[in-house]
Amino acid sequence: MLCSRLLGVMLFVTGSYALYDSSSDVVELTPSNFERLVTNSDEVWIVEFFAPWCGHCKNLVPEYKKAARALKGIAKVGAVDADQYKDFAQKYGVSGFPTIKIFTGSKHTPYQGQRTAEAFVDAAIKSAKEKAYENLGKKSSGSSDKSDVITLTDSNFKELVLDSEDMWLVEFYAPWCGHCKNLEPHWAKAATELKGKVKVGALDATVHTTMASRYQVQGYPTIKLFNSGKKTSDSVEDYNGGRTSSDIVSWAMEKLAENVPAPEIVQVVNEETMKACSEKPLCVVSILPHILDCDAACRNGYISVLARLGDKYKAKMWGWVWAEAGAQTSLEEALELGGFGYPAMAVVNAKKLKFSTLRGSFSETGINEFLRDLSFGRGQTAPVKGAEMPKILTTEPWDGKDGELPQEEDIDLSDVDLEKDEL
Repeated sequence: MLCSRLLGVMLFVTGSYALYDSSSDVVELTPSNFERLVTNSDEVWIVEFFAPWCGHCKNLVPEYKKAARALKGIAKVGAVDADQYKDFAQKYGVSGFPTIKIFTGSKHTPYQGQRTAEAFVDAAIKSAKEKAYENLGKKSSGSSDKSDVITLTDSNFKELVLDSEDMWLVEFYAPWCGHCKNLEPHWAKAATELKGKVKVGALDATVHTTMASRYQVQGYPTIKLFNSGKKTSDSVEDYNGGRTSSDIVSWAMEKLAENVPAPEIVQVVNEETMKACSEKPLCVVSILPHILDCDAACRNGYISVLARLGDKYKAKMWGWVWAEAGAQTSLEEALELGGFGYPAMAVVNAKKLKFSTLRGSFSETGINEFLRDLSFGRGQTAPVKGAEMPKILTTEPWDGKDGELPQEEDIDLSDVDLEKDEL
């Protein structure tokens, strides 16, 4: 009886390793070597958690071995007997067989492709490419993910976040965290809506532990705000808003309004000054009357109105510029501002080359209604004339003084001979 039991145990042990023998390129993984070979490694691993008695696992063997041969020198392929190491498998959320995961260091994601050698090879190469681009602080150029969320790492965090003047929202996440997965689409949508105003990033805290430890990340997801301007320990703030995209955007915009200074109202006198338009999501362009038609007090009154409204809408991160009537005729023509008298206003999207014209009064109330409608996506737009932003002439900036009429020259008639018939 004892011998039969022992024989049964021996058969079971032999069977547990029968799926992948020593001649296979599939690496046998166990709790004792997993950390050294996989989670502490810089290599990409495809890891199967199997049970020797599982029919699907047995059917997988030929394709899995073929993938291991094909990926030799490119990525590692391993297998864990999850029936023998149940507690270890549960650590990685294994509840059925076979469970296949892709590891890049301690970061792991479930494999959800077909169970063919070609599909395993494609998944491994894709993960290797993403890891290489992540090390560069960029998204993989071949990725279909068009998210505006910026991938952060221990190596790029200082350069991108801490050394920048921008405001940042940063999510510290874990790949296996359910709450993080639920947040992901909202985080991506918020990043798109905040583009050009607040930068939105994400850092895998299970891989990039230096920054996660520095900012005392103890649960997932943890979201922190890094205020605009020079970054100090006092400029970091915990996010305490909701978890929908609208919650995130509203919270970020409130913080932005608290920290962003009122925009400068810039006179357009050369191409450099027009950058206030080209580098902003929208630009408010005003054409003010000539100084001979509207003296210094009159012009300063208009500029004060623009300054107050610039402060009111500062969280939008718009550009605000003005030019004297007739000084930048190409700009007026491109935005169709020359035919209605002065002052006149248009709001232009320099990237999309579209603009909307103020049709109401050039007053604080009239402009506010116009800008409010635009901020809600209302209002008619038209394409910029010429399908490009106009060339800007170099002119003298206003000196802040009233205009002066040119003096008439006196005509000296003493040396002029007049014929008698002209008298």
